[in-house]
Amino acid sequence: MVKTLTKHGNSYALIIDKPILEMLHISPDTPLEISTDGNALMVSPARKPARQKKISASLDKINRKFSDDLKRLGE
Repeated sequence: MVKTLTKHGNSYALIIDKPILEMLHISPDTPLEISTDGNALMVSPARKPARQKKISASLDKINRKFSDDLKRLGE
């Protein structure tokens, strides 16, 4: 699907079709997280802070326990 931006005041907006919003369970009051990897724009429902904290703690634990192995795999 190819989309173009729409002028909205002094900014531009990306209109997301209703079927996509319904599929992702996104409503007008859903907070969205916008990020980029330098090539693509990624929009996803924002995660709850408690879940983010749990995920970060798990990643920290994995990195502490397996950092040497992960470094060797990255070579």
